[in-house]
Amino acid sequence: GSSKLLPLDLLARALPLPTHTPSRQIHMVQSGGSRGLRVSQASALSFSASQVFTGCEHFPEEFSLVATLKLQRLRPKRNEFVLSLLEEGAQDRLLLALRVSRAQLHFLFLPPGSGRRSRVTFRGVGLDDDHWHTVSLAVTGHYFTLTLDCGVPLEIKHSRPFPRALNTSGTRFYAGSRGQRRGAFSGLLRQLVLLPGSDASLSLCPSSDPSVSELSVPAALQTNPVQPHGPTYPYEAEVRVTAGSRPVCSGPQQGQLWFNTGLKALYLCEGSHWTPLLTSKQRLDYVDDYQDLYTNSETFDSEVFTIPNEGYGEGMAKVWRGLLSKYQNISTREARAWKHFTISSKDFLVVANSAEVQPEQSVLYRWSLTRRRFVQHQTIETHSALDWEAFSIHNHSFLVVANHRRDSNHNIDSVIYRWNPQSKRLEVNQTLRTVGAYDWEFFSVGHYHFLVVANTFDGRTTSVSSTIYVWNQGRFQHFQYIPTQGAVDWEAFSFEGRYFLAVANSQRVSERGPSNYSINSTVYELNPLTQSFLRFQDILTHSAVDWEYFTVGDERFLVVGNSHDGSSYSLNSIIYRWQGYEGFVPVHSLPTFGCRDWEHFTTTDGSFLVYSSATSRLSKVFR
Repeated sequence: GSSKLLPLDLLARALPLPTHTPSRQIHMVQSGGSRGLRVSQASALSFSASQVFTGCEHFPEEFSLVATLKLQRLRPKRNEFVLSLLEEGAQDRLLLALRVSRAQLHFLFLPPGSGRRSRVTFRGVGLDDDHWHTVSLAVTGHYFTLTLDCGVPLEIKHSRPFPRALNTSGTRFYAGSRGQRRGAFSGLLRQLVLLPGSDASLSLCPSSDPSVSELSVPAALQTNPVQPHGPTYPYEAEVRVTAGSRPVCSGPQQGQLWFNTGLKALYLCEGSHWTPLLTSKQRLDYVDDYQDLYTNSETFDSEVFTIPNEGYGEGMAKVWRGLLSKYQNISTREARAWKHFTISSKDFLVVANSAEVQPEQSVLYRWSLTRRRFVQHQTIETHSALDWEAFSIHNHSFLVVANHRRDSNHNIDSVIYRWNPQSKRLEVNQTLRTVGAYDWEFFSVGHYHFLVVANTFDGRTTSVSSTIYVWNQGRFQHFQYIPTQGAVDWEAFSFEGRYFLAVANSQRVSERGPSNYSINSTVYELNPLTQSFLRFQDILTHSAVDWEYFTVGDERFLVVGNSHDGSSYSLNSIIYRWQGYEGFVPVHSLPTFGCRDWEHFTTTDGSFLVYSSATSRLSKVFR
């Protein structure tokens, strides 16, 4: 035997060079997060025992055999060989073998001078369950000890001991078969190791993944098959396709497929996410009334966000889990807007409280991993706050608030805060004079960063200019004034190298005449020659309160929230589709009541729009 007592990798020795192997005989298969070999011909994996027993021709008296395998359910009375040692010749006499059958593992050996083989059987060992298993069989005289997946050892004292001098001269090892005349192992083999003189379980266990514990795995199974270096064999992934509802995507499902019957889309499990491989071309042919959301009060804003492992949420002065069940209530003071953002992988929610109480404070909440709730992190003095916008510039995190008015004064400062990573607090970074500020929108064009504010009312008229600011030398500076009429929302979007800004003009109010709610809202486009935003398209709206840009497949859309026409709050909000030269063309009308905000989001179940009602306790989700 061996005097160094080193593991002898039998599977690695049995592997022929890839260039010498017909592609149909050996395949490397990715299955359940690990790779194994599938053999289609009995003689594919074999080698002369003289390669192992060089100094001594006798099999070691004490040893361990380690095998890692994956095998589907076997038929009754069917046996499959994991390893065998045969005398080469006409009879191919079996000297030693490791064999599996339904719920059993067998160790066979032939004592010298005996014509009858001995068999040691471990019953109730379910190796044929289509999962990876690592078995370690330690042999010492009469005692045969099996350790399965680092579990409790099973010991059998056999009437006949393993021979002290089993001659291996003229013999041959076969991995995954019993010689050339019998069928090959139908499962996957990952590890076959002979360890002379020791109980291998002491080296294998404990293990973080007992089913694939490693003593010695061939380099070919450790090498990334897409890499050019190292021996490679024909490679495939053992794929199972799951249809229906979204399954879990985790370690054991790596490389598996999921067919979404609703979307007619195929997904691949990579990491912890389902990556789309094949999707039918999506079109917005129609809109379904998907769900009613009954809220505790009228609702001014929706915020759709995700938290890892928590699903979809929606902030409406409360947080919704998914689309169906309420997850957490948060006490607010006339909340007008929510904003979700992340800093260093930590999730935050900030609410814009607009109640006229002293002191006026909005609140920043932090997601607690232990409590699985949003908890209060910081209070911030605001003045009839109507909106928050979060953004990052050069790895610094910022938050800007739209302060609408202080008492009756609309000409007040809105404030930009910067996150201090040392104190873990928001600190004042810059103030900007605004006029009845209602909304902020951040966007970037190449390396340039912009903020645009929707200025609504100066105390006398809604005919006030809104302002675009550009980031320059660590501060935001004036870039462009745009005349607006009671602007309450900006939406920035871009495609095909073009950059757009859409403003929602709510009403024309002045001291000289009646209010007018049916006025134009405008889409502006950045002109690279003039380096300014120019009018691109006027769209008639009725007290427009929100624009939302979204895509479905290859098509681009804008939806506007029409809230009031002077006499009624029951109005159609309109979806417009990009038609190239024609601009945005109306394609769908959605009945809304007091619409205040639109949010679009996409799940594996499709594309969704949710709107908030400022005059009703009923908000809606459209699919």
